[in-house]
This record gives sequence, structure tokens and C-alpha cells, in this order.
Amino acid sequence: MDIGIDAIGFYTPHYYVDLVKLAKARGDDPDKYTIGIGQDQMAVTPATQDIISMAANAVDALPSARLDGRLGMVIVASESGVDESKAAAITVARLTGLNPWVRAFDIKEACYGATAGLLMARDYVAAHPTKTALVIASDIARYGLASGGEVTQGAGAVAMVISAQPRVLALQDDAVAYTEDIPDFFRPTGMTVPVVDGHYSTAAYLNFVTKIVGQHQVQYHDTITDYAALLFHLPFTKMGKKALAALTDSVRLGQRLTAASQLSRQVGNIYTGSLYLSLLSLLCHDKTMQAGDRIGLFSYGSGAVGEFFSGILAPGFADHIGQAAVIQLLAEREELTIPAYEQMFNDQLPLGDAAAALPAEQSTARFTVGGRRDHARWYRDTTKSMTEGD
Repeated sequence: MDIGIDAIGFYTPHYYVDLVKLAKARGDDPDKYTIGIGQDQMAVTPATQDIISMAANAVDALPSARLDGRLGMVIVASESGVDESKAAAITVARLTGLNPWVRAFDIKEACYGATAGLLMARDYVAAHPTKTALVIASDIARYGLASGGEVTQGAGAVAMVISAQPRVLALQDDAVAYTEDIPDFFRPTGMTVPVVDGHYSTAAYLNFVTKIVGQHQVQYHDTITDYAALLFHLPFTKMGKKALAALTDSVRLGQRLTAASQLSRQVGNIYTGSLYLSLLSLLCHDKTMQAGDRIGLFSYGSGAVGEFFSGILAPGFADHIGQAAVIQLLAEREELTIPAYEQMFNDQLPLGDAAAALPAEQSTARFTVGGRRDHARWYRDTTKSMTEGD
């Protein structure tokens, strides 16, 4: 029985910065950003979006027929949570009107969390073939204005329905995972930006790629030539090129990685969702991919956990990725000037539990953050005449 991704929904905030203009504002050569890092634009998150509202907007982008009474599990993967206790998945399920007879929870392990959720959902469906599961990766990458990591910021959410007889990608039972306790990335409780050793983290990532893919070949007797495409977690798109180069010099795989990097070049790093954004990008931008093609996926979360697994494209997959909606979402975004970006970066909902109100977001997003009341955040739904709590 095939089990895997049946549908994909995507959301990114309404605002972005052009990185050529940011480079000039920071006194850097634009090639450092567009070639050296491999980024063109960067999503900017207003105070009216957080990981819950973005996750809900990504779910809203899914075909409603896929979220019926068969749904039995809702998982949100994030390292940008807004509550140390309550799962974002619970609020997302309520906002989007999902079947309440579900198991809902969050997963955290840096950028690896969505892969843990995806494979857990696959196992759940294998045990309950008439059920489906919803896995949402939602994150905001923030490193600070004029910081070393500024150009690798971003934000967005990817929602995936997991089912038997999937219409996008059938996941193979061939995952190889590796864990090692390393000090490459931290965000201690109470801090709003992480502490990163960039060079060490890059070296660790590449070490994990070669080690895990090598072990996969030993266990499953496969070779690089067995894959129509190789996808990677993309904290920045140049990282994917480095990872591929560590494994092969295949021109064909290089061209497909370029296609898989296009959305990341426009959005930036979305942490847990970056690998699955690259999958969506590949299917949107490379029209040579065919049903039956095998795709290898490498997931990495600092700290660190890495995993390599594969999937087979389903017949008619192109009809179930929502390409038109993705194109429209990006086309409707608003470019910010550098001063406007810096102001938006700083104008966030204050930490703590004090009451606060935010003006309505001027965008097409269905779900936005309304503010905080009685210690908790509340959310607006533009399809309803009344806001929550009014």
C-alpha cells in the first residue's frame, strides 16, 4: 500500500525585501547575497503573522475535500513557537475548522521537525489506512538587522496531507537517520534570535549529508544514479549546491536542484518547511519530472539530526500541488523599502502576556494575529464578520 503526500499548501507573508537593495544598504556587494548565498528576495513577517496564523493560511490553501472526517492527526513542526506549553496544532485545528476528533501536537528539533512529523504521519496511516494526517511546517527565521545571518532570514508555512494512495509523492520505507549532539545552533529560552556558529554548522551539515547518504547506499544498495532529483534542507540555496557537490557532479541533478531552489530564492529560510518548499518548487518549476520518478530528500536540523529518505512521484501529481495559487501568492506580495523593512522587523508583538491590539493586516491573508487578550494571542479570520473575542 502506497502512503505519502496527497496535497501541499503553501503560505508566506505579504511583504518582502529585494536583497540587491539590502546589500547596497549594508555596504555589501550584491553578488555576495545573490550568488555567494544564493538568495534574491526575503519574506518579512509583520506583527500580524506568526507561526499559527501562517500555518492556518497554509492549511487554507489545501483542497477542503482533503480535510474531511478521515483526518485523525494534526502535527505542527516549528522552532518559532509562541507558547512554551500549548501546541500550535490545537489552535490551527480550531481556526481552520478541522474535525476535532484528532490527535493534535507539536514537534521541535530545529529544521528537522517536519520530517519527524511526516514520517510519524506515514506510520500512523500505515496502521490506520482509512485515516489521513495533516503535517504543517511553520517558521520565522530571524537573526537581527545588519547581522551576519540577516540575508538568510525568511518566513512561511507548508501544509501536507498524508494518506494512502497519495496523489503527489509515495514515501518509501527507506529512511536512514543519524543523531549527534553538536553545538552549532541554539535559541535559549527567552531569546528572540538564535546563537549560530555558521561555519561549523555548514561543515556539520555537509558531514551529515555524506555520512547519511553513504549509509543509505550501504543499507539499501542504491546509487545516486537511481534518483531523478535530490532535494535538501535549504537554509540558503547555496547550501543545497554544496550538498549536491559533496555527493555528485551530475549536470542533470544540478539542473533539477536549481528548479527546486527557485521558491527558496524568493522566500528565504523557513526552517522546518525548507525541504518541503524545495519539493514544491521542483514540481512547479521542472516540467520534465514524470510519474514514477524517484526523489531523494535530505533533512537536517541543527543540534543535530539528519535523515535521508525517498519518494516516488504519483500519476497526475502536477494537478495536486496548487501551482497557480503559489504563483499568485508571490505575485501579490508587496516590496518594502529598507527603512520600512527595518521598522516592520522591530514592530513586533511585545514579549510577555500584557494585553495588546494590532491593526488589521492589509493583505489577502485569511488568518492574522489580532493581538493578545487574557494572556493569549487571538486571531482574525477575514471570512467571519466578528473577530475572535469581540
